[in-house]
Amino acid sequence: MLEENTLQLLRDKKNLLAFSGGGDSTALFFLLLKHNIKFDIAIVDYGLREQSKEEVSHAKELANKYNLKCHLHVADKIEQNFEASARKIRYKFFEELISTQNYDNLLTAHHLGDRFEWMLMQFCKGAGCAELAGMQKVEKRVNYKLLRPLLHLDKSELLNYLHVEDINYFEDETNKDESIKRNSFRHKYSTPLLKDNLAGIKKSFEYLDSDKSLLIQDLTPLHVEQFTYFKSSNTRSNIYYIDKHLKNIGYMMSASERELLKTEKTLVLGRKYLAIQNKNYVFISPFIEEDIKMPKEFKEKMRTLRIEPKLRKYFYKFPEVFESLTLSLLFE
Repeated sequence: MLEENTLQLLRDKKNLLAFSGGGDSTALFFLLLKHNIKFDIAIVDYGLREQSKEEVSHAKELANKYNLKCHLHVADKIEQNFEASARKIRYKFFEELISTQNYDNLLTAHHLGDRFEWMLMQFCKGAGCAELAGMQKVEKRVNYKLLRPLLHLDKSELLNYLHVEDINYFEDETNKDESIKRNSFRHKYSTPLLKDNLAGIKKSFEYLDSDKSLLIQDLTPLHVEQFTYFKSSNTRSNIYYIDKHLKNIGYMMSASERELLKTEKTLVLGRKYLAIQNKNYVFISPFIEEDIKMPKEFKEKMRTLRIEPKLRKYFYKFPEVFESLTLSLLFE
C-alpha cells in the first residue's frame, strides 16, 4: 500500500512517526513494519479524554514489543483555540526531538480524506490551485523532511487493511463532534463524495499536483531565530510560501491579506507579523509595535542598507539576528 518512491525516502534513514493510536497512525505503524522500515514513535497526551491514558499505554506497549523508542509529551491544559494550539504544541515537540535525536524524517498519517476535506474548506473560503492542492507527500523543512506516506489512500482503505490484518486501534470520540468545522465537512461532504467518487478524486489530485508544480517555484525558506527569509520569485510563489510559513507557526492569513500581498511590498499581518518583498528576497518577522528609541548611528546604518523602516525595530531589539545575516546580499 505504501508507494515505492516514498519507501526509498525512508530506507536507511532515521524516521519519527507521529503516533496517536487511532486508525490512521496505527495503519501506518504496521505498514512501516511490513516494509522493514526503521522508525520510532512520538505521542502527545493532551489530557482531555480518559481514553488518552489508554492510548499512551498502548503506544508504549507497541514500542516495547517491536523494540522502538516511544517519546511522550504531556501537554499543559489548552484554554482556548484547541486545534491551532494543539498543532503548535505537537510540532514543537516533534521538532525538538528531531533536533536532539537527529531524525531525518517526520512521518504523519494524513490520508486522502484529510486532504480532500481541507481542499473543500479552502474552496469555500476562496483559494487558488496551489491552496486547493493542499498537503503534499513530501515537504522540505529546515533540518528534516515531513512525509505523508498515506496521502494517496482513503480512510476506508486503511480501515479495511486493519480489519483484514486483525489489528486493534482506538477511535477518538471527538471526531464525531460536528460543532468542529473540519468534522462537519468530513461527515457531510468529503466522506460521502469519496465513497462514490474515489478514483476520480484521486485523479483530480494528480492533476492539481501537476498544475501546482508549474505554478509554484520550489523555494527553500531559511530561519534565524524567528526571522525567516527566502529568495524572491514570482508573486504567486512568494505569497504561497509566506502563507505556508505563517500557517506552520500558527497564524492563518485572511483572503484580504493574501490579496494585499499582490500589490503591497510591505505588509503587517494581524498586528503580529511583518512580510516584506524586495526585488531579491522575501522577509518574514514578528512585528514590533512598541515605540523604541534607536540611536542615530543605528538608524543611519539601517538607512544606508536600505532596510525597510518597519523592520528596523526588530533588528535593533534582536541584534544577534541582524549580525548573522549577510546584509549586503539580502538588502542590496
